[in-house]
Amino acid sequence: MSKDLLTIAGRTFSSRFLLGTGRYPNPFVQNEAIKAAEAEILTFAIRRVNLSNPDEDAILQHLESDVFTYLPNTSGASNAEEAVRIARLAKASGISDWIKIEISANEKTLLPDPIETLKATEILVQEGFTVLPYTSDDPILAKRLEEAGAAAVMPGGSPIGTGLGILNPYNIGLIVEEANVPIIVDAGLGSAADITQAMELGVDGVLMNTPVAKAKDPVRMAEAMKLAIQAGRMSFKAGRIPKKPYATASSQYESLIVK
Repeated sequence: MSKDLLTIAGRTFSSRFLLGTGRYPNPFVQNEAIKAAEAEILTFAIRRVNLSNPDEDAILQHLESDVFTYLPNTSGASNAEEAVRIARLAKASGISDWIKIEISANEKTLLPDPIETLKATEILVQEGFTVLPYTSDDPILAKRLEEAGAAAVMPGGSPIGTGLGILNPYNIGLIVEEANVPIIVDAGLGSAADITQAMELGVDGVLMNTPVAKAKDPVRMAEAMKLAIQAGRMSFKAGRIPKKPYATASSQYESLIVK
């Protein structure tokens, strides 16, 4: 089969697995999980990074390779103004001009604020950032973010860190159907089964952190998630059989008759 690459903002990636770098037991486990995942895009909260000296930061200094694409996020921002300021700081420090917009107005649910997310996306796209907004599973909002210039749109399967899986597969399917940019499911997934379901819906990739970092064996879970992404993608590309209300025999009925 030909190479099935993920393309975001003109850059191509072999892996469809975007991985978070927080909450691991220690830097060694973090690095081993990244290797097992074969992830090429890594995300982290800018508020946890020492912007005055990124090369010696407690998070970034433990990454063993410079081949990664960094996707810093604005976690902790409660409005567009805060998110834009955080993004500008990250770019000015030389970390990346890629940014994951993450704006949560409610600390209990951490659901993305749709109005502020769209506003921040519009501003940062105009400033030349490659913007990947984390959003709800609202198909209309996803389309508005694409029209605002988002390089990819990242709807949540369910609230961050819940492990509830994809609560509304119908909406995710609609988002994929209407999209002209990559759709990456971000947040709420918990198992390889969740990942496979997401990929079979036709999304282009998956971003996760907690399901790997907080697993009993993060390295093994990273590999399991990687394989689930590959299996789900292959299943989607192969094309599943349609669902029907009644049974259909694998062999024609006439062939079962003994003459």
